[in-house]
Amino acid sequence: MQIENFKIFADLVETKSFSKSAKLNGITQSAVSQQARAMERHFKTLLIDRSQKQFQLTREGHRVYESAKEVLHTYDKLLSELQEMKKVISGTIRISTIYSIGLHELPPYIKKFLHDYPSVNVRVEYRRSNLVYEDILHNSVDFGLVAFPVKQRQIDVLPFRNDHLVLITHPIHPLSKAGEIEMKQLTSQRFIGFDPDIPTRKAVDQIFRDNKLEIEPVMEFDNIETVKRAVEIDHGVAIVPQATVQQEVQQGTLAEVHFKGKEFTRPLAILHRKGRVLTPAMKKFIEILGLDLK
Repeated sequence: MQIENFKIFADLVETKSFSKSAKLNGITQSAVSQQARAMERHFKTLLIDRSQKQFQLTREGHRVYESAKEVLHTYDKLLSELQEMKKVISGTIRISTIYSIGLHELPPYIKKFLHDYPSVNVRVEYRRSNLVYEDILHNSVDFGLVAFPVKQRQIDVLPFRNDHLVLITHPIHPLSKAGEIEMKQLTSQRFIGFDPDIPTRKAVDQIFRDNKLEIEPVMEFDNIETVKRAVEIDHGVAIVPQATVQQEVQQGTLAEVHFKGKEFTRPLAILHRKGRVLTPAMKKFIEILGLDLK
């Protein structure tokens, strides 16, 4: 029985999917199935209850999974300690992030990190917010970056920074020269929003409710770049994180407008799986972000 066997089995249990476990380990779905059966032969007991439609472990399977996690944790801890003893900063860091953070907040940090630690590879995946949490829970990535973080039992949340939310308009829009506006001035505007399930959209909807405004978006999109493009062609106005429009405002393709007497922020956070062993490279990455794990 090798470490890889325990890793594949643990991934299978956590994802409840032969195909996802296969993808995580770079093998075929058939190979995952063969590994599971090999473990059953090795322990001379059934680990997976195949009489159920959905993936389910037997009592023995639960016990093997618990022990597999202990073995994997000990092994990862040993590797990390050996790297620290040798002062080695290498390996791969996998990040899952929503578009707005990955495209506009993260690049300067990654640039500095790669400059300081050129032996480390950084892989970034752009995902919807709910899938970032899924990636963390399934151990498909090392870190996740989201806005308006939601606490979950198996995930540690490290506050990262706060974005300011601003209104953006076309440069020749009537509101573009105002600098500041009252919230009630939005009632007569064509509003462009994010999809309803995106956390920033939920926050904007709450802002409207708090200010007793009834505003229904005329368009909805799932990422910041498409929202900006729609405003750039004067299809409407939108409320977005200020950091995501700095380039367009400087270039004059968008105008930025603030709200009188009000400041709306969007909290950002780094996620990682609770109890997961952090390699020296992961710890250095957290330091580059200016965060403290203690």
